[in-house]
Amino acid sequence: MSSAPFMDLAAFESAAPEAVAALRALSRQAVEAGLDKALVELLKVRASQVNGCAFCLKLHTNWARQAGAAQAKLDLLPAWRDSPLFDARERAALRWVEALSAPGDHAGVAAARAGLEETFDRAEIVQLAIATAAINAWNRIAGPLGFPHG
Repeated sequence: MSSAPFMDLAAFESAAPEAVAALRALSRQAVEAGLDKALVELLKVRASQVNGCAFCLKLHTNWARQAGAAQAKLDLLPAWRDSPLFDARERAALRWVEALSAPGDHAGVAAARAGLEETFDRAEIVQLAIATAAINAWNRIAGPLGFPHG
């Protein structure tokens, strides 16, 4: 079995340019609507950890740093529940992204949404859902197609 990637981002974009354009537009939506870029990138990193997508994990970890996310938060992201570094908004959003990244956990989604309503308004919750859907889509494309992360 070859260790070479099946496809890289450029090949995927060549094969499906309209899909890439749509995914990129969807991926920008939450920040363009006003959500904090560092928070959105933190959520994309967490979803990529949950989904095991090395390409997206590397990309969004770098983008999170560029957006101002603290390295300590990135280091402790897998254990966010146990760290005082994460504030109430981050905790609610991380709970939401994890619930939406675990298909079929309807009770978890409902509980996570209830927690969001304490710290985010309805429009922000919609944007968080869109950001999560976008990164989950990318995770489910980049991982299975073997996009290299080097």
